[in-house]
Amino acid sequence: MWIPNSKCGSRITTWNLQIPADASLTFAPRVLLEVAFPQADGAPPVAVSAGEQLPRNATAHPPTFSLLHPPASTGRGPFVVAMVDLDAPTPQDPSSAQIRHFLGGDFTLSVGRGGVLGLLSNSTPALSEFLQPTPPAGSDAHRYVFLLFAQPAGFAAQTVLTPATPISNFNVSLFAQEVGLGRPLGGSFMLVAPDAGA
Repeated sequence: MWIPNSKCGSRITTWNLQIPADASLTFAPRVLLEVAFPQADGAPPVAVSAGEQLPRNATAHPPTFSLLHPPASTGRGPFVVAMVDLDAPTPQDPSSAQIRHFLGGDFTLSVGRGGVLGLLSNSTPALSEFLQPTPPAGSDAHRYVFLLFAQPAGFAAQTVLTPATPISNFNVSLFAQEVGLGRPLGGSFMLVAPDAGA
């Protein structure tokens, strides 16, 4: 496991305590995936700190992804990024989970001066475009998980998932196995509750 500093180690420990079993994942991260949600009217982006609860209105726009202190062994890509809801319709009854909120490939890494933060970007359509978190009224907060995978050759030609595939009852672990993604390279997660008064 690659942990560049104690802050990253704390985030990964939080992840390991709350995510892998419910996502059917074996997780030994090599990189720290940073997720940020752009805000309207030029306000600063809202960064996801693993395990933190965000207000739903802060998650309205598709997130940006980057890697903190990316090791050279990670390479420049391409990568696949997935976002799933583990708790639909409620954490007590996740009968529709996982909900696929985003799945896109062809992400490549560009590292800025100093090599501290590498931005992930792509220019191809997503397999599943971003859907804003929308837990139903009365539900506890849901866990939304972000995963980064190395993209295998031939991924663009996969037929396991298409834009017409239902987003509910998705299994990111099974999908990764079927298309040869392997284990996640990195990840993060956040909590989002229904809007106040919903």
